[in-house]
Amino acid sequence: MSVDLDEVRARLSALGQLARPAEVAEALGWLGYVVSDTSVLDTVDALRRESEGAGPLDELLRLPGVTDVLVNGPEEVWLDRGRGLELCGVRFADDEAVRRLAVRLAALVGRRLDDASPFVDARLPDGTRVHAVLACIAGRTCVSLRVPARVRLTLDDWVARGSLTPLGGDLVRGMVAGRAACLVSGGTGSGKTTLLATMLGEVPADERIVVVEDSRELAPDHPHVVHLEGRTANAERVGSVTLTDLVRNALRMRPDRLVVGEVRGAELADLLAALNTGHEGGCGTVHANSAGAVPARLEALGALGGLSRHALHAQAAAGLDAVVHVRRDRSGRRCVEQVAVLAAGTDGLVTATPAVSWTADGREERGPAWPRVAGWLP
Repeated sequence: MSVDLDEVRARLSALGQLARPAEVAEALGWLGYVVSDTSVLDTVDALRRESEGAGPLDELLRLPGVTDVLVNGPEEVWLDRGRGLELCGVRFADDEAVRRLAVRLAALVGRRLDDASPFVDARLPDGTRVHAVLACIAGRTCVSLRVPARVRLTLDDWVARGSLTPLGGDLVRGMVAGRAACLVSGGTGSGKTTLLATMLGEVPADERIVVVEDSRELAPDHPHVVHLEGRTANAERVGSVTLTDLVRNALRMRPDRLVVGEVRGAELADLLAALNTGHEGGCGTVHANSAGAVPARLEALGALGGLSRHALHAQAAAGLDAVVHVRRDRSGRRCVEQVAVLAAGTDGLVTATPAVSWTADGREERGPAWPRVAGWLP
């Protein structure tokens, strides 16, 4: 007979007791369950999982290679470990159990999650990023967990995995050494942040890196990194700290490299202003379907920061040098697809001109902008 944890929890609460073996055994007996060493220990373990960490998701988060764990209500738990999404065998008793987990995870970082504030986006103490939305607006409680990278990859690791060719590795290393201002573009889960962290690991040890992020994900292997993290408003709708605020403050912290983990709003205007006032070697990531689509994406983001189309293209042409585009294929493999140069045409509009591209089968194709990037090679 399976144990109803809600009944056990209610009995322990009524008695003012903790979930210790002796007390759990007493509660099980009072509720009419068979009391044995196995049943008591299993119940204690189940109660512990529900009150600590990510509950029944803990084991999934510890699996090698897992990057995401997604809960779509009590019956669907998916995970991604580099081979695309897989439906796994973990189940919750009901939607209320998923809701309790989501509320507890939010409370761990001092965030509110209830019907009046039905979604939350936060980072847990271990670095795991959690997003939750309640059933009142999603039909079922959904939880999305993004696992931070457990290893720090080098460019040699990217090459060894076949995600970057030896020439590509030399080119990216040369871009960092040459203090080129660049963006890493790609879709969700394509490896943008991982590649950017790898690139920052190539920055000389005597340079100071200031990283601005909405939720901390970048963990470069570098001895001098300062992290600034955004903050949403509290329950009273006050206390928010935007990326725009952080970029402006970062400029006063004497950065050798200013990094915006993900450019997705008005902070683009301040980043471009910084890159045009002597802050060389800055970089960040941006969502885009291709390197060629990056100028249009910047145009949309620049409008959020009050930049006109002409001003955006003028600032981007003067402040940004290149785009490194990464993609993830259907098998889950992540690789660098293209390096493109950002430059203004005769009409003043910036375009991303291919310098070198790599096909799915590993073939290298040099584009019209190759002469402009060849100087970055060691």
